[in-house]
Amino acid sequence: MTMVRPAPAAPVPVSPVPARRSVPGRIRIISGVTVASLALLFAALAIGTSSAREGLRVIGRDAGPQVVATAGLYLALSDMDAQVANVLVMGDAYAEQRQAALDRYDRQRAEANRTLLQAFELSGDNAAERNTVQSVLDGLGRYERLAGRALLLNEQSRHAPGPPPEEVVRTYREATDLMRMVLLPQAYNLTLESGTIVRATYDSQAVVAPLVRVSVVLAGLVALGCLLWLQLFLARRFRRVFGPALLVATVTTAAALLFGTNALAQDEEDLRTAKSAGFDSVLTLARARAISNSMQGDQSRYLLDKERADTYEHTYLDRSLAVMYTEAGNLSAYHTAVAGHSTGYLGLLGPELVGRQGEEVAGAYRKFQAADKAFRDLVGSGRTNDAVAERLGPVMTAFDAYDRALTQLAGTHQKVFERSIRSGEGALDNLWRLLPFAIGAIGVLMVAGVWPRLREYR
Repeated sequence: MTMVRPAPAAPVPVSPVPARRSVPGRIRIISGVTVASLALLFAALAIGTSSAREGLRVIGRDAGPQVVATAGLYLALSDMDAQVANVLVMGDAYAEQRQAALDRYDRQRAEANRTLLQAFELSGDNAAERNTVQSVLDGLGRYERLAGRALLLNEQSRHAPGPPPEEVVRTYREATDLMRMVLLPQAYNLTLESGTIVRATYDSQAVVAPLVRVSVVLAGLVALGCLLWLQLFLARRFRRVFGPALLVATVTTAAALLFGTNALAQDEEDLRTAKSAGFDSVLTLARARAISNSMQGDQSRYLLDKERADTYEHTYLDRSLAVMYTEAGNLSAYHTAVAGHSTGYLGLLGPELVGRQGEEVAGAYRKFQAADKAFRDLVGSGRTNDAVAERLGPVMTAFDAYDRALTQLAGTHQKVFERSIRSGEGALDNLWRLLPFAIGAIGVLMVAGVWPRLREYR
């Protein structure tokens, strides 16, 4: 009997290992995750530098300079009106001082026109600012016509030093009212509009910059973790020590993270310094100079317009309190308080009067107020000619010394502002130059570290 052997069972097919679970697949997955984390790191650095650069541009190159320019406009306009008042008070005497005042008027008029053109250019597409600049230009033309008529009438009258004829006073009243009630408020509005942009940009950067820096640190830590993960996997799987290429890639990534974080932190600090120790102080001192210039103009207006003398005296006191505040119910009490005041100043100048230069400004201001007291004492005693001589001599000398001290202090803060902006931009430029090389180097090192392991499975 023949035995029939059963047919051999068909071999059970063995399913291939899924590509993602094979060694090459896992290497590709880990490498892809690592590349994605590196891309996230460099994207965070790119976004951070772009945001920081925009903040520096707005504050250091755009709205910031526009604020300073418009503050200079306020000073030029107020000084124009003060010089007209000075000329009118001199009458037909003091030929040299009168010509100097007219020359200064012309210089400040040219400065005002130049500043308005600069403000118009810097306003860009902002229609509101452009309209304001145009309105100031139109008003300035009307003021120049009125001031020119007052100066002509004053010259024709050939009056003695002191109050000019009524027709001159009426014409000047119209001019100074236009300046004080229309042009100066409009100039100040230009400063406020640009200042709002600066503050909004700075506040935005103060919130965004730390968040971006934290994002960069987190992305960098993730990238470093992925690089270590890849190296550990390769070392365990292939029973080898860490690959030198991936080690260098890890070190390069750590260096890029450290350099980028430091650059963003430096930019944040530079922006803070530029705003608080530079821009804010420059703007405050520019306002103090403009208001102080109007104060010395009020001294001449106090002399030339008897009907408004009390008004100009109160205006002088209000402006003095704005510049350096102290408890005083009238100008005489203010003079006494300022003369005995040595520390703890309030008002616009209060925060700025620190250090040697700050003390020089405070001392010069006290001397100016002392000269003003002597000047008003002469006016009160009826000695008009002596009051005019005092106004054009000791008072102007004291004011010029005070104004120089303010200008020097503002120049110091301006240098801080410019240095901080340059430092911030330099740090970002260095970082931006580093990023392409870091990206390229890490990419090459990743390929050099992973590709040989993949080739072993071919």
